[in-house]
Amino acid sequence: MNNEIYQLFVYGSLRSGFQSTAYEYLSKYFNLIGEAVVKGKLYDAGSYPVAVPTEEDSTIEGELYCINNPAEFSWAMGQLDDYEGLNVEQGEMPMYKRRLVTAYINGDSTMAWVYWYNGPVHTLPELPISDALKYQQQKTKI
Repeated sequence: MNNEIYQLFVYGSLRSGFQSTAYEYLSKYFNLIGEAVVKGKLYDAGSYPVAVPTEEDSTIEGELYCINNPAEFSWAMGQLDDYEGLNVEQGEMPMYKRRLVTAYINGDSTMAWVYWYNGPVHTLPELPISDALKYQQQKTKI
């Protein structure tokens, strides 16, 4: 029995609605399971929203994906780690950290990887909604 987690929860630029080059990459190696939520809070970091975990009753909307081929998981996640800035020079702080989180989809819970923001958020404005994609779409219309 393999206990590895092959699922990924995404809330920002890796979501299908953002149409980023990283999403094109993600969609080659992962299948969309569906819309899901995790406990966390979203903040506006200027050009993009960031998320941090919370114990509060606050959720973030996003998408849950599962790897197509488990044998490719380590390599595929390594590429996403590069995209998310996890691999930095010695002495530099990575912008994100990849952690396991409980994701909720259709009333069920499952474990998935997520990229949490690794910087301070106390000076950033908290997003008024739990969906980073909708927030970015509203923000760009202004």
